[in-house]
Amino acid sequence: MKQASPTLLPLLRSRTQGEVAAWIMLHPDTEQSLTEIASAVDTSPATVMREVDRLLAAGLVSTRRQGNQRVVRASTDNPVYRPLADLLMVTFGPIGVLRDSLTGVPGIESAFIYGSWAARYHQQPGHVPNDVDLLIVGRPDKDLLGDAMEDVERVLRREVNYRVISPEEWASDTGSFRTTMLSRPVVYLIGGDDG
Repeated sequence: MKQASPTLLPLLRSRTQGEVAAWIMLHPDTEQSLTEIASAVDTSPATVMREVDRLLAAGLVSTRRQGNQRVVRASTDNPVYRPLADLLMVTFGPIGVLRDSLTGVPGIESAFIYGSWAARYHQQPGHVPNDVDLLIVGRPDKDLLGDAMEDVERVLRREVNYRVISPEEWASDTGSFRTTMLSRPVVYLIGGDDG
């Protein structure tokens, strides 16, 4: 089934195209196999191969064989690299940047993006959001989390509004907060259905 153009960046053919390109372009110092990229963006290696072939034809990536695997790296010397990476960072970057950052903070049981960014990610129409809303369930160290969020905001060039709730509060919330939160689009980063 053909995917619609992503609401986050309607210049692209599909959300998968954006996720694959973002993962490669936003990790420019890392050579990755097609399988590693597929795992990171939750798609098939065959889909990644098609997207990588398109990027290769445009000179945006380089590939080479390493044993029986094909590895990919962003071509940072291409004049399109920096503006493309910047565009992908502000549209598809929050998932990878937040996931990478939060996995370095102990005490987080689950975390997910909600609000307008999650809605655009799930193809609900509207403008590209100016900020990202994040809910964290756990007991992370406040200083480590604060430092991580400062770094994330600098990289994403947008505000990250985060809220921390204890596992007990989250589990015992039978009221409107949890119901409302989970009745709307969310993008899991740690724990939950998507991660």
